[in-house]
Amino acid sequence: MTETSVILVLVVVTALGFDFTNGFHDTANAMATSIATKALRPKVAVALSGILNLVGAFLSVEVALTVSNAVVKIQSSNGAPKPELLADGGSALLLIVLAGLVGGIVWNLLTWLLGLPSSSSHALFGGLIGATIAGLGWAGVNWNGDGSKLDGVVGKVILPALLSPVIAGVVAAAGTWLIYRITVGVAKRFTDNGFRWGQIGSASLVSLAHGTNDAQKTMGVITLALIAAGDWTDTKSIPFWVKAACALAIAAGTYLGGWRIIRTLGKGLVEIAPPQGLAAESASAAVILASSHLGFALSTTHVATGSILGSGVGKPGAQVRWRVAGRMIAAWLITLPAAAVVGAVMWWIGNLLGGGLAGSIAVFVILLAAATYMFLRSRRTPVDHNNVNDEWEDARPAEREPAAVAS
Repeated sequence: MTETSVILVLVVVTALGFDFTNGFHDTANAMATSIATKALRPKVAVALSGILNLVGAFLSVEVALTVSNAVVKIQSSNGAPKPELLADGGSALLLIVLAGLVGGIVWNLLTWLLGLPSSSSHALFGGLIGATIAGLGWAGVNWNGDGSKLDGVVGKVILPALLSPVIAGVVAAAGTWLIYRITVGVAKRFTDNGFRWGQIGSASLVSLAHGTNDAQKTMGVITLALIAAGDWTDTKSIPFWVKAACALAIAAGTYLGGWRIIRTLGKGLVEIAPPQGLAAESASAAVILASSHLGFALSTTHVATGSILGSGVGKPGAQVRWRVAGRMIAAWLITLPAAAVVGAVMWWIGNLLGGGLAGSIAVFVILLAAATYMFLRSRRTPVDHNNVNDEWEDARPAEREPAAVAS
């Protein structure tokens, strides 16, 4: 086994690890409101989301084929690695990709530990940007594209990050207000049960959309690494085993649930009633699918959070916990630069040790150490399917009424 092959294995394992964290980090985007309103039991919700993420990952490869072109200049226009990065068996590109993935994983795990729903996509892009700046300089980042259209970091990442939660929030607020206006005078037990069934459909659509987008980012990274190492040549297709491995990784992560983030989204922002849940999930699905059609790399986390906040604003008398929302927004603002710093530091460490096998192993060991520490730290205050729906600490007394499970 050559040195390049060993580095490639480390990159593939790390990429699948990122996909796994992406799964449990983003389960809340689709299922937090269904779990909070008890439309679905927690374990059933994450199982359904996992299956739909698995299916969605096989539906398209368009995102996978252009995953990093939008933000960094490590690929040519046809998707192949740039020739200057292929020296020494592609080790220069492999180190950039490995360091970028570590940046994304570390940030995903840290925000999961804190129960903050940040963007896995932005964490990945941030890690790649930081590693690319460290390895190639500022010119290695595609900041604005060629100016002919919305492109690059600004057009494809930053602007959607600013606009998507606002749009989703407005849509969800209007939908929630309209629902409560239409159902005035209808017995609550009838409306709640009906909206819970509606939530199952809308949450499923969000899960499917998530699978078609997020799993493919990792497919693209792995395929790029395979091409760099000389193990794949077709820039227009993805190896089947890569599709299958990424689909299974994100589905497995989704099934684990990411309970800490589900709790924050489902209980921490707003006490969600079934009509709000349906409005929030429908708004999320509409914005995600519309932006995917337009080619914007928005964050499903930002959209879901904006929708849930909007559902609270649209319901008369609802308590919106703006302090919790402020913590989330702060995490959003620092996700990309924080992941970039980690990615840059990881590249620097790897390059300091020669940029080859020794450097790659060192970066991988640091990742394992950081992941182990954060997992053990999380065990001090565990959150799982048994306590994910416990009342939030500052919930109003009137909001502490248990909801029935849809039958």
